[in-house]
Amino acid sequence: MVQNPRDVIKFGTDGWRAIIADTFTFENLAVLAQAFSRWVKQDAARIPGEPLRVAVGYDNRFLSRDFSRMVASILAANGIEVVLSDASLPTPALSLAVCETKSVAGVVITASHNPPEYNGFKIKTAQGGGAGRNITDTVESYIGTQDVRNTDFKKATADGQIRILDLKSSYLKFIKHYVNLKKIKTAKFRVVQDVMHGSGGTLLAEVLKGSSIKLELLRSDVNPGFGDSRPEPLPQYLGGLIAKMKKEKIDLGLVLDGDADRVAAVLPGGEFLSPQKILALLALHLWKNRGIRGGVIKTICGTTMIDNMCKDNGIKLYETPVGFKYISDLMIKEQIIVGGEEAGGMGLPNYIPERDGILAGLLLLEMMVYEKKNIGKILEEVEKKYGRYYYDKTSIHLKGVVKSLDAVKKLPEVLGKKVIAVKDYDGVKLELADDSWIMVRASGTEPILRAYAESRSQKRTKDLLAYALELAKTL
Repeated sequence: MVQNPRDVIKFGTDGWRAIIADTFTFENLAVLAQAFSRWVKQDAARIPGEPLRVAVGYDNRFLSRDFSRMVASILAANGIEVVLSDASLPTPALSLAVCETKSVAGVVITASHNPPEYNGFKIKTAQGGGAGRNITDTVESYIGTQDVRNTDFKKATADGQIRILDLKSSYLKFIKHYVNLKKIKTAKFRVVQDVMHGSGGTLLAEVLKGSSIKLELLRSDVNPGFGDSRPEPLPQYLGGLIAKMKKEKIDLGLVLDGDADRVAAVLPGGEFLSPQKILALLALHLWKNRGIRGGVIKTICGTTMIDNMCKDNGIKLYETPVGFKYISDLMIKEQIIVGGEEAGGMGLPNYIPERDGILAGLLLLEMMVYEKKNIGKILEEVEKKYGRYYYDKTSIHLKGVVKSLDAVKKLPEVLGKKVIAVKDYDGVKLELADDSWIMVRASGTEPILRAYAESRSQKRTKDLLAYALELAKTL
């Protein structure tokens, strides 16, 4: 059966992702690249004095390099100048390159943390952030409206329509200047980073070269099959790192996802450090040690510890729906110390409005250097002051798409605790009298209910999620 590209190419919260050789095919990608080319020519805001230019990058996935070259060729055939990375690179490196090359947009061929059989197409704005629905909806509307224009890749390169450049070097230079490398170089912490076979590669080692930091990289080689796993920074995929942190004396374990825009960490002793707590630590470090002023952004399902920390220090707290695009938009409009999502995407100040797992991890190391303690001891002190919370989430598969969550809003109590506040701008969040909360969000396209919970004890949090499972049966 012949596929209609308009039926199968649908952008999610962060690009289009699909299974290679199923719907992510050269044919479908060519149609999408042509639609994107039309958007660039008709709708992208031109930069005065600059030609119409797009930066293109790719990750370590199967055929990513070939897919990126085809996209570059189609852009060139449409009269658009292309800056193409000469090697796989992290998504934030491509986003930074968009700004530095004065491009009107960027494209990254990546499926981020998805399983190895997937690939994807991410659009970046001229500011380096992720494209919002206003852009992706327009690109989708252009799919199939024009015949695909293509040209020979080698000819376009020889003619200068496509320039193949080293985009990693400028990214490394920026990162090295962003952190206090002089201070870090004299510290003697031991750090292990699990790259998960992603495009983060050996970049952290290159940044720390010549320092006294004892760094060890795990899974830093290119493996399009990701070792029969998936490059997602969750405990179930981090067995090797967690085991190593349990057995050896290591001060910090860092984790990147497949395209290195997300971060997670493991504490000395092997406990997983959730991105929720990483956000709180980054906010405190940047405010206290680096003297950066502004607000902090968390999503509606962010930890209450951040609320307590911001209140204690007089920091303005912004709360957004789930999705980094909302954080990105605020970072452009407001003075922000740090913004983060529960999945591990951290946006940082004086930078592009984009997630960066490598830089976020480096800032955790920098915090240890300033505080002269390993990450476990720092967290222990922070939790003693602002509260120790236990966060968890689950996805519940239902028989049909949830049409309404009104019944959840009307609940007077949950597991014996009174509902003291209801937030419903993204799903429904119930804040309870014992400083715990539970939240449910329904997928608009799939019969899935996502549930989140946080409390002062692991048992209470597990009980809240079990309650959500039972509640889902009634919706």
